[in-house]
Amino acid sequence: MYSYYNPSPYGKNVGDCTVRAISKATGKDWGETYLALAIQGYLDGDMPSANAVWGSYLHSLGYRRYIVPDTCPLCYTVGQFADEHPAGTYILALSGHVVCVQDGTIFDSWDSSNETVIYFWVKETE
Repeated sequence: MYSYYNPSPYGKNVGDCTVRAISKATGKDWGETYLALAIQGYLDGDMPSANAVWGSYLHSLGYRRYIVPDTCPLCYTVGQFADEHPAGTYILALSGHVVCVQDGTIFDSWDSSNETVIYFWVKETE
């Protein structure tokens, strides 16, 4: 299932998918998430949206990354992932996009259910 989600204070939805997805997953507002990623980017010497930067940030919050099994690397979609994960909060990395799936629902500013999942993050510690 898809649910529209865009916490941007200005309603923009280009270039901030990482901020939106992490904001939804962590329950933090858009501004707090943006600033945390910007600080992590500064510390890492890279852009806040770089995979390594937001990965480091998620890792510091107790998240762990998992690679999608290679049984069908080009056909496992966000929609299938959501259907197979009816409980929990996940941050999915796609090709050039990041999205949050929470309790089987895809939260995004557009319906990304047909996009291919590359890897995902899930919180391992409370």
